[in-house]
Amino acid sequence: MEILLAIMIGTLYAAGIYMILRRSLVKLIIGIILLGNGANLLIFLLGRITKGSPPIIPADSKVFVEAFTDPLPQALILTAIVISFGLQSFAIILVKRAHKVVKTDDLDEMNATDEFS
Repeated sequence: MEILLAIMIGTLYAAGIYMILRRSLVKLIIGIILLGNGANLLIFLLGRITKGSPPIIPADSKVFVEAFTDPLPQALILTAIVISFGLQSFAIILVKRAHKVVKTDDLDEMNATDEFS
């Protein structure tokens, strides 16, 4: 399972970087989304996939005796999902507004316009 997740993370990173290097704003946003999803899976994989009980220490013991699920990567991923959703929605609105003003989504053509001066 971990090998499959590692291959998927590599694919998401490669596709995200490829999309970021394109000259379109829409492809740039899609690349950022793919990189964010790859980073979330990487954090999840680094937390180790363990089927076990929640990490609650009984009152009579001082250490964990059996395998437990680490809640920290799950909390980090949940926070990252919320932040990336806000970033994506803000970027989509910016791209929509820039396309309305400049009438293109190509970065080279947007750089050559003088409408903002």
